[in-house]
Amino acid sequence: MLITGKELLDVAHANNFAVPAFNISDWAMFTGIMDISEEKEAPLILGIHPDEVDHVGRDMIAGVVERAHRSSVPIAIHWDHGASYEQILTAIQFGFTSVMIDGSMLPFEENTAISKRVAETAHAVGLSVEAELGTIGATDGEAEEGAEAIIYTDPDDAVTFVQQTGVDSLAVAIGTYHGIYPANLKPELKLDLLKEIKNRVRIPLVLHGGSNNPDDEIAEAARIGINKINISSDIKVAYHNKMREVLADTKLREPLTIQPPCIEAMKVVAAQKIDLFGTAGKAALY
Repeated sequence: MLITGKELLDVAHANNFAVPAFNISDWAMFTGIMDISEEKEAPLILGIHPDEVDHVGRDMIAGVVERAHRSSVPIAIHWDHGASYEQILTAIQFGFTSVMIDGSMLPFEENTAISKRVAETAHAVGLSVEAELGTIGATDGEAEEGAEAIIYTDPDDAVTFVQQTGVDSLAVAIGTYHGIYPANLKPELKLDLLKEIKNRVRIPLVLHGGSNNPDDEIAEAARIGINKINISSDIKVAYHNKMREVLADTKLREPLTIQPPCIEAMKVVAAQKIDLFGTAGKAALY
C-alpha cells in the first residue's frame, strides 16, 4: 500500500477530506502512527523533515519503506520542506514517494524555477511534488523554519505558479504558523481566501502549521479545499509530555517500559486529528 502523494491526495481532492501528514522522528513514534492509522482505516502521509532524516539515518528510512509496503492502509512517505534540488535527489535515492520543495522564501520567479525543476525530475521517476507559495510564520525555535510575518498566498500567483511548475499539490498560506501558538497569538484561517484559491487552481491544497488551530476551522478547511494537513508539534508534545511524566519515576530505565504509554498518548491526539480531518474509514476509497 505504499503509493505516491499524488495518488493519495487525488482521492482526497475528489472526496473532500484531508489526509494527515504526521511528522515522526523516531521508530516508536512511527510505529504508533502506523498502528492508529490502520486501526482507523485511514490513509496516511508520513512526513519526515530533512533534519529528522539526519537524526534517524538512512537505515531507519529503509525500515519505514519496508513497513509501508505491508501497510493495510494507503501510505505515502513524504520528504517535508526540502530546501534544495540536491535534497530532492537524496529523497529519491532513499525511497520517498513524495517530495516537497519549499521555495516560499524566494522571490516568485526563483520559487517557480526550482519547483519546476524538481517537478520535472520527480515526475520522471514516478514521484509526486508539493511546493509552497506564500509564507507561513514560525512561533519558536523548535518549530520548522518560517517567516517573521505571514504573506498570504495570492490567487492570481497560485494559478500562474501551478501552470508553470506542474506541481501536484500546493501548500498555501492562509493564516497558520509552524509550532505551538503562544498565548498572545490567536490562530485564524482565511477560509474565503482558501475557497478562491481552490476554485481557481483545482489541485490538492496543503495546510502547514496545522497544530493548535481551532478544530472548527480545521474541519471546515478540510471540507472546502485542504487535502493534506501537516501535524508535527501536537503529536510530539503529547508524546514527550507523557514521557516527562513517566520519567518522574527515576527507577525506570527500559524503553519497553517507558515508551508504550508515550505512544498511547500520541495515538489519542493522532486519532482525534484523523477524525477531525474526515480521514477515518477513507482507506476503502483506494
